[in-house]
Amino acid sequence: MIERRPVANAFGHLMLVAMIVIVAFPIYLAVIAASHTIQDVSQTPMPLLPGAQLLENTARALFDGPQLVGVSGATPAVVLMMNSLIMAISIAVGKIIISLLSAFAIVYFRFPLKNFFFWMIFITLMLPVEVRIIPTYKIVADLGLLDTYTGLVLPLIASATATFLFRQFFMTVPDELVEAARIDGAGPMRFFWDILIPLTRTSIAAMFVIQFIYGWNQYLWPLLIASDYKYQTIVLAIGRLIRAPDAFYEWPVIMGMAVLALLPPVLVVVLMQRWFVKGLVETEK
Repeated sequence: MIERRPVANAFGHLMLVAMIVIVAFPIYLAVIAASHTIQDVSQTPMPLLPGAQLLENTARALFDGPQLVGVSGATPAVVLMMNSLIMAISIAVGKIIISLLSAFAIVYFRFPLKNFFFWMIFITLMLPVEVRIIPTYKIVADLGLLDTYTGLVLPLIASATATFLFRQFFMTVPDELVEAARIDGAGPMRFFWDILIPLTRTSIAAMFVIQFIYGWNQYLWPLLIASDYKYQTIVLAIGRLIRAPDAFYEWPVIMGMAVLALLPPVLVVVLMQRWFVKGLVETEK
């Protein structure tokens, strides 16, 4: 039951505004810092109103990179963003394909120890990359995949969460639909491609949004794998920039790079918001 009381409504809106201010204020500061010169940003207190250098600083971050002596910040953001984009899309698409096939096998095929294998996949939820990072790094290094896109993506491409989500959805598909497809002469892969995939598209869209953001925000794994600047991601580069000596800080350009790093995940969420919400709601059903 939803109570419609003026005081409760006002309190609810007040809390929402407070939360929005708390979350958005650091982003606002980054945009403001990116819109001023380094002399303005170095003042105390820093200006809280927009300046006139936003486009110039953002363009410098995008095509030149912050000029920091001895630091990877000289790498243009366009290269870093391309690396992040390749990593995020590869992880999202790879996780979805592998999870769809594994969930399809678990639900629609009969083979010995089926439940055992499912729970073995599920248990990997307790083994994130941070826990198994040393043996994973050893394997990747032995395979000669350091400083490669394959090395960045391959260890992160399996997902127990997506497998579980798709398994739960496939179990809600009526048996009558399976029988009808079988009577029509559809084989397993035709049933998978022509019937299950269209029915699962909203869940796929929701999972793509989640996994894209997961891949885009990766920091620890690229930190180990990508010692060559050509394969570094933008999140990793920003992390290294803020550890540069104070004398070489170029904060307006660094903040411009941080603002650029926010844009792709925000665009993915905004453009796929309707599918994302619909996919999560249908999954709960």
